[in-house]
Amino acid sequence: MATRIKPADARDEELEQLREQLRRMEKINQALMDRVERSTDIQGGAFSMFETAIALEAMVRERTTALEEALGQLNAANALLEAAHRDADAARSRLRDAIESLSDGFALFDAEDRLVMCNRAFLKFWPELEDLSDQGAEFAALVERLAQGGRTMGSLISADRWIKERVARHRRAGVHVQAMSDGRWLQISELRTTEGGTVGIYTDITEVKAEDARERAVELAEKTTILQSTLDTIRLGVAVYDADRRLIAWNGQLLSTIGLQDDDLPLVMVHDGMVDACRAVNGPFGEARPLEWLPPGSREVKALRRQASGRVVEVRRASMPGGGMVMTFEDVTERMQAAEMLEKRVEQRTSELVEVNRQLVDAKEEAELANRSKTRFLAAASHDLLQPLNAARLFVSALGERRLAAPSRALVSRAAVALDSVEELLEALFEISRLDAGAIQPEIGSIELDRILSALRIEFAPVARAGGLELDIQPTGLWVRSDIRMLRRVLQNFISNAIRYTAEGKVEVDVREIGDEVVIAIRDTGPGIDPAQHEAVFEEFRRLEGKGKRPGNGLGLAIVRRACAMLGHSIALESELGAGSAFSLTVPRSEPVERPALPPERRERIGASGGGTVLVIDNDQRILEGMCALLGNWGLDVVCAGDPGDAKAVAAARKGLALLIADYHLDDELTGDVAVAQLRDLHQGELPAVIITADRSEEVKSALASQGLPMLTKPVKPAQLRALLRQLATTA
Repeated sequence: MATRIKPADARDEELEQLREQLRRMEKINQALMDRVERSTDIQGGAFSMFETAIALEAMVRERTTALEEALGQLNAANALLEAAHRDADAARSRLRDAIESLSDGFALFDAEDRLVMCNRAFLKFWPELEDLSDQGAEFAALVERLAQGGRTMGSLISADRWIKERVARHRRAGVHVQAMSDGRWLQISELRTTEGGTVGIYTDITEVKAEDARERAVELAEKTTILQSTLDTIRLGVAVYDADRRLIAWNGQLLSTIGLQDDDLPLVMVHDGMVDACRAVNGPFGEARPLEWLPPGSREVKALRRQASGRVVEVRRASMPGGGMVMTFEDVTERMQAAEMLEKRVEQRTSELVEVNRQLVDAKEEAELANRSKTRFLAAASHDLLQPLNAARLFVSALGERRLAAPSRALVSRAAVALDSVEELLEALFEISRLDAGAIQPEIGSIELDRILSALRIEFAPVARAGGLELDIQPTGLWVRSDIRMLRRVLQNFISNAIRYTAEGKVEVDVREIGDEVVIAIRDTGPGIDPAQHEAVFEEFRRLEGKGKRPGNGLGLAIVRRACAMLGHSIALESELGAGSAFSLTVPRSEPVERPALPPERRERIGASGGGTVLVIDNDQRILEGMCALLGNWGLDVVCAGDPGDAKAVAAARKGLALLIADYHLDDELTGDVAVAQLRDLHQGELPAVIITADRSEEVKSALASQGLPMLTKPVKPAQLRALLRQLATTA
């Protein structure tokens, strides 16, 4: 185990303390001996003097033993101290020999940044520091001495800045390279010691730098060769000018591309010569001056110029970071000719397309005109077609509510079914025609879904019961964004088809809220639809023959697809043979909107199951007779008149009415809403009214809706009329 040697100062101090202790012990021993020899027994007893002498002798012996041990320790310490001094001197000698043997410069600075020691190699690098090496000079003073001598390149350029940067590098420690003023390069590596000092190693890397420069020169030469080979292989003419506008690189295609001969190279060795030579051969370049010099940092500039030979050359110029410029010259004659030919072809095709577009516009206008004519024809024909059909339905409905013999009742029932089919077909044709013509424009708004579902429940519940089916339509409390009439029509078609094609079981309206959307599905327990027919069922006049109680006209789902496309609602079908069907549509969810409260004077209405006087205004006598028969069967007192000025109508209005039913198109261009207004002026109190019309135009719907007049379209279904009367009785 190595012995830990104390520092020299500490050992000297300990040795001096031991010597001082030895001198004190000698003085004490001498004093005790003198006292024994001179003292006398105060009591005169010889025995007492003997005991005292024995005790003193024992004390002297103990002190003498301790003194001998202390002297032994002192001698051992002196021996160790002398050995430590010898070892330290040997270590210092070996350390100095090792440092001096280094080929690199070495310098050691203490925590106060003073030079502790350095080797001769260090002083060879910095001979100016010879006289300061043994004085413990500070690093900053050494740097200032070097700056005064101009030993480094940095000190020659700016002494103050170099001193500041060198001191900062020394404090950070690390590795950096220093350029000397005599051409040498030093790598300075500085490390921190554990005591806070700094060790610096100074290595001459001049040869390394030179070798690196040689390798870079070889590499640059190789790159230059590669660059020149590359330039010579491209078809563009290339010229590279340095910051002094001197040609430093070019390729073999340069002169021929710009219209010069092979021996004209001296003309383009400077940029101005390039400009003058090109002008002399090919004439002026015009106002753009495509060969002018670009300042550093400029963006690439491109220009086209036509040579005297007729060729077209594209000139591109780009500035270089060092202030030079790169120029490329490309012969684009063939490309320009091709572009001109293409442009001519494009112009020709454009003129042809313009002519085709004109023909298409004419054809479109003709088609739109024909479509509008068709729509106008259908709108005009609808009144004449639906008037007798409406009268026939009213008569058949009135006749069906009377007591008839079984054969007669069967005939009436068949006639009603036939009228229903004709009515549905006409309504579908009119609606598809108006959808295709764009005559129906949706009015999107917030809709209380339960309001539509409640009306559909009233409309289809009797039909479902008659077919032995269960119709399940539950309230939802949801609001959606859609057009109320078109959405009701879509759901009406879905429910009607489900009831028509379901022999037994139930039809259910399932409403689910999914995020910001509401999915309304109509599910049935019918025979189902083959997946291969899912797309076909939405086409016009596609019917599933033999599957339903009464075949439809094949237009309901076609209307649904057109209406949903116009509303932006997606529709879906889930069905398999023998597993029922589920038609669904997805509509956006909406926040509830508060509906205005009805005035208190509109509380009393016609009874839900009968009672009250109803005035019917229509210019068709057959309609009046049918209405009188139908409403009379429902227990209502009916007054019929051809116009609002009829004496019977005036008398009934003044007497008091429960309800007014008026046709929209009356004689002498009088409309139903005007007739309602005239009769309401004669009536005491609020008079509810219903408009019946064969005109399905948006203008009529908007006009009636703005006046708060409910509307039924011809031919009027008795179930719809009865449902409306109940609604007026319960909610109006």
